[in-house]
Amino acid sequence: MRRRYKIGAGIIAGLAIGVGIAMWSQTAEFQVLDAQGEVAKKQLDLLIFASTLSLFVMIPVFALVAFISLRYREGNRKVHLYRPTWDHSNVAETIWWGLPALLIGVLSVIIWTSSHDLDPYKPLVNDKKPVNVQVVALQWRWLFIYPDEKIATINHLTIPEKTPINFTITADAPMNSFWIPKLGGQVYAMNGMSTKLHLMADSTGDFNGSSVNLSGKGFSKMKFITTATSETQYKEWVKQARAAKSLDWEVYTQIAKPTEKTEKQSYKLEDAMLYDKIIEKYMPMHETSGHMKEHGE
Repeated sequence: MRRRYKIGAGIIAGLAIGVGIAMWSQTAEFQVLDAQGEVAKKQLDLLIFASTLSLFVMIPVFALVAFISLRYREGNRKVHLYRPTWDHSNVAETIWWGLPALLIGVLSVIIWTSSHDLDPYKPLVNDKKPVNVQVVALQWRWLFIYPDEKIATINHLTIPEKTPINFTITADAPMNSFWIPKLGGQVYAMNGMSTKLHLMADSTGDFNGSSVNLSGKGFSKMKFITTATSETQYKEWVKQARAAKSLDWEVYTQIAKPTEKTEKQSYKLEDAMLYDKIIEKYMPMHETSGHMKEHGE
């Protein structure tokens, strides 16, 4: 009787946990599952497909664990079959080696094709001109430079909807990672290097962005909002940003200092080579104010 009570209590506890998770998930926000961009939707489809495919192995395995544990437990008097010399079954071997091999083969083909299709360096193309954004990870905030619009912002990113966005990403701080979950995957930001990412928002709205690579004391506050607007609203925003204070190398050296302040700022870009100079800081020789300086001077 005690064993039955334990089994019943275990079942009830499992059901309670399942109900609790289901109720919690009704109010929780899973940003990765709420795709709002072309890249994010393709990545979500791949995630769902891979997860579904894995169930063809996981469900039978867990079912067999439960079945074998109950059927061959010590107290089960109904099992009388005893075959001490049995050690092989062609049918069983075919199932538990053949099925996983088949699934891995299918998954390998899908991953190979999708890896090329979702290459972060692969530009997105439609009938609209792409917007170029240079991203700099600082301690502990984000600097966004719009070289074509000649503006820059801190901790807020504004983009037009249904328009390809070409990101080039670097860091003037410890290695970091740039991520907007609802629009696509993350790409690392490393000092002295420039990586790329191409995203596009399918609709207007605000999307959370953050760092996903531990980078020190202010890491948890290193967040920003990406606002996707209509093309008309985007042009109006650019005009307003151009009226802000100027950003040159001297001003940049001040805003690049470590800080946990999270306020949004806008600048008129005065130095068109600012992004390149940030990368060159980590080269043996770099240019910061019109002449070459030894690194470390």
